[in-house]
Parts: sequence; C-alpha cells; structure tokens
Amino acid sequence: MPDISLTTVLVLCAAALAAGWIDAVVGGGGLLLLPAMLLGLPAGTPAAYALGTNKAVAIVGTTGAAVTYARKTPVDVRLAVRIGLAALAGSTAGAFVAAGLSTEVLKPVVMVVLLGVGTFVILRPAFGTAPSPGPVSPRRVLAAIGLAGLGIGFYDGLIGPGTGTFLVLALTALLHLDLVTASATAKIVNCCTNAGALATFAWKGTVFWQLAALMAVFNLAGGMVGARTALKKGSGFVRVVLLTVVFALVANLAYQQWLA
Repeated sequence: MPDISLTTVLVLCAAALAAGWIDAVVGGGGLLLLPAMLLGLPAGTPAAYALGTNKAVAIVGTTGAAVTYARKTPVDVRLAVRIGLAALAGSTAGAFVAAGLSTEVLKPVVMVVLLGVGTFVILRPAFGTAPSPGPVSPRRVLAAIGLAGLGIGFYDGLIGPGTGTFLVLALTALLHLDLVTASATAKIVNCCTNAGALATFAWKGTVFWQLAALMAVFNLAGGMVGARTALKKGSGFVRVVLLTVVFALVANLAYQQWLA
C-alpha cells in the first residue's frame, strides 16, 4: 500500500466509482481513473504503478458490468470473446511498437477521428438506436474481428485513451448493434484486453494490490450500476453519454498535446 493519506484514498475510491459507471455505459472510464491515480500516488512513483494498479481496478468493474449486461440483454458471447482475443493480440503488438515510437505525433490524428465520429453521431440521430433486423454477414463479423479486435486492440496498446468508446462505435457500425448491446459486447472484449495487460504489469511487479483491491470494490459497484442504468435508460441515454465522452476525449488529448 503506498504511503498516501486517508483523504486521498477516499478521493481515489470515489473516482473508481464514477469511472466504473462511465465505463459500463459507454467506455472511457480511464479518462477519469488514470489521471486520478497519477495525481493521487506519492510524487516520484513510476507511472507503471499507476497503469498497473489502474488495470487491476478496471478489470473488476469491467467484469461486473459484463456479467450484468449478459444477464439482461442478448449478447453473442462467443463472438465477443473472438473479438477480445484478437484485441489481446493487437494490444500486445501495440505495446511493443509503443516502446520505440512517440505517440505524440498520433494524438492529433486521433483527435480528428474523434471529432469526425462525434459529428457523425450528431448528424445521424438514428445511429445505434435499434439493431439490424437480419443476421450479420460473415464478412461483417470478420471486419469486426479485424477492426474492433486487432485494430482497436493495437490502438489500446499504443496509446489507450478512449478504447472502450471506440469499441462501442465500431461494434455498432460493423455489427449493426444498438448502443446498449454494443456496450455489453465491448465490456467482454475489454475483459480480455485488461486481463492481458494486468498479467504483464503483475509480472513486472508494478501493481499496488492493497490499494487496487479497495478501489476495485467501488469500481465494481459503479460498473454494475452503470450497466443497469444503460439497460434501463436505453440507447438514447447511451448516445448522450457517448457524445459527452467523445468530446471529453478530444479535450483531454488536446490538453496533453498543446497545454500540458
């Protein structure tokens, strides 16, 4: 357990609760949780400990949200796991590339993509409001495994912010899912990628397990409540949260690129 005050621990637990809720609804909880970890840990703590502890917390909330969704909404678990395994491979490759590449040059590109996505969702009010009435073609399934799995998994290993949000958008577009089902599927995919990342951080010994266990309880509660909220409120509510997270991502990346 790092040497931090009780007040800081409580703030981190509150951040874990809120991040679990956001992540369960539409992804992007890391936007809140990781900066809170970086600020809350003692000065001079290597960033790897914040990343590792963050993954140990997030995987619990993600799993709780995935189970809650699976009980209440029809999710193709086998397809989600296939995409998740591809994402695991992609994130591993991205992590290796990140070691020798400056991700700063990619952040403006990601911002442009996010702005384009946000504009598309605004201009297409029906996007993700209802699933496709017919079966999804094998070609679209392969595209989902390639883009949502390998592609977004690679991005997760390379840069990371907004991976859950990108997954929701890609699954909605490629598999013709409504936003609630896409969020449910994305949680299963996230479980796979989080497990791989956590195994790496645990192997390197860069996880504060006691702090992670405490925060994970709050993240789990937030994730389960968030999943129930999304199921109750429906795709229209998820769409509003989605747009909020997309533009928060743009602001966050812009701040890191030009102001930090």
